[in-house]
Amino acid sequence: MCILFKLVLLYLWVHWVNKGSDFVTGGSGNVTSGTVFVNGTASIGKTDDNFICATLDWWPPNKCDYGTCSWERASLLNLDLSNPILLNAIKAFSSLKIRMGGTLQDKVIYETKDDKSPCASFVKNSSEMFGFSKGCLPMSRWDQLNVFFKKAGAMVVFGLNALSGKTIRSDGSATGAWNSSNAESLIRYTVNKGYSIHGWELGNELCGTGVGAKVAPDQYASDVKSLENIVQNIYRGFEVKPLVIAPGGFIDTNWFAQLIQRTPKSLQVVTQHIYNLGPGNDNQLINNILDPSYLDGGAQTFRDLEAILKNSATPAVAWVGEAGGAYNSGQNLVTNSFVNAFWYLDQLGMASSYDTKTYCRQTLIGGNYGLLNTATFVPNPDYYGSLLWHRLMGSNVLSTSFSGTTGVRAYAHCSKQSQGITLLLINFNANISVNVRVATEGEQAPRIKLGNTSREEYHVTAKDENLHSQKVVLNGKILALNSSGGIPPMEPVNRSMTDPIIVAPFSYVFSHISSIILPACIN
Repeated sequence: MCILFKLVLLYLWVHWVNKGSDFVTGGSGNVTSGTVFVNGTASIGKTDDNFICATLDWWPPNKCDYGTCSWERASLLNLDLSNPILLNAIKAFSSLKIRMGGTLQDKVIYETKDDKSPCASFVKNSSEMFGFSKGCLPMSRWDQLNVFFKKAGAMVVFGLNALSGKTIRSDGSATGAWNSSNAESLIRYTVNKGYSIHGWELGNELCGTGVGAKVAPDQYASDVKSLENIVQNIYRGFEVKPLVIAPGGFIDTNWFAQLIQRTPKSLQVVTQHIYNLGPGNDNQLINNILDPSYLDGGAQTFRDLEAILKNSATPAVAWVGEAGGAYNSGQNLVTNSFVNAFWYLDQLGMASSYDTKTYCRQTLIGGNYGLLNTATFVPNPDYYGSLLWHRLMGSNVLSTSFSGTTGVRAYAHCSKQSQGITLLLINFNANISVNVRVATEGEQAPRIKLGNTSREEYHVTAKDENLHSQKVVLNGKILALNSSGGIPPMEPVNRSMTDPIIVAPFSYVFSHISSIILPACIN
């Protein structure tokens, strides 16, 4: 009887293991093979430990695009900070950078003791720049936001109004020096209350030809120096001071080069914005997301900024300060569904390869491109992709190439808080599964075997293979919040190192391989 019982247990175990592997077989369709080559001699870039960042915007509920109003109550001014899902979603990152800012930030007045005017809300007005009047941030709301972010463990970056005191001409040029008095009052208030700010960013999309308005690079540099002086003065005696960040806009190589040249000691972070998928109402949006050759075009902005910084005397580093892919709030069931991962994760991999330190997704919540559903706060698919990246991909970026089908993207980093490397494999093929082998490139980057014969894999697919789905499947199980609004555990499956990594059609896989130790990953 004892032997029979053991045989039954063995049968059940084998059946469970085999069933657990069903989701990586790729289903019906063709199968091809490929090899990912990882050169671990030295890293090609280094990200911040908190590379993943998300934004919160100012848009009121009546901000509408293409006949759709997708912002609801997701503004800095009205977001429900008591929602447990919101708190849990941020806390899961330990810690998440949050950049507060956006188009309307250059129309915001801060209600401080030095400002006696009424603290009015944004009012829709088609005759005003960006279609809204000026708005005000009450200090009571600023208090609420800071208390919440401390509780959530977030790293806060706040975008300041850079148009204060300027005159906007008919051609959009904003002239005159920045009137920093209101911003200085806000910063002093913040310090006096003991609130922690990771960085103060000056302006939003005022560089180059600008969006709505533009500031010349020499004047912008002067304004950045003013902000740096304020930060140095108010935070005098602080061991760690907030970063001074600018310009938060679309890259114009000549303009950016002039700004950086003029601020060698004042500017710590240079931020660019990315909306390379075009407008949210583009009927080719999903095709662009799924076209690797189209996505290749996104590398140029990273390449340009990296070159400007390397060729200058500045110690400043590059961030993506805002990236929503498709501008004007994105497109429902595209930029907030599973298919958007093919753009987003590719952007994360590409940006880190060009030494970008932080990547801020537009948005954490709000519009049709949020990591969280604007109405319910339930995580959209890209939330889980960003969390997997944050937990698995370390700071050191490794040179990676893929040999095989052109429909696979491959990125590799030293693993985070563990030995080995982590791969990200993205399969853009609709009907082809790819069996991937891993090779280390170069004799100076040997594989050191430590007796670990398995690796951890995280296979991510859309529910019911529907690319427009807002539910994501990890290793065959739908990810869903628990009854308390908590983020579900994301457990890997173990696979033998002798087996290939099977990347199903229209899916992505993170694979942590602890037995591959490369020189770039040895501290």
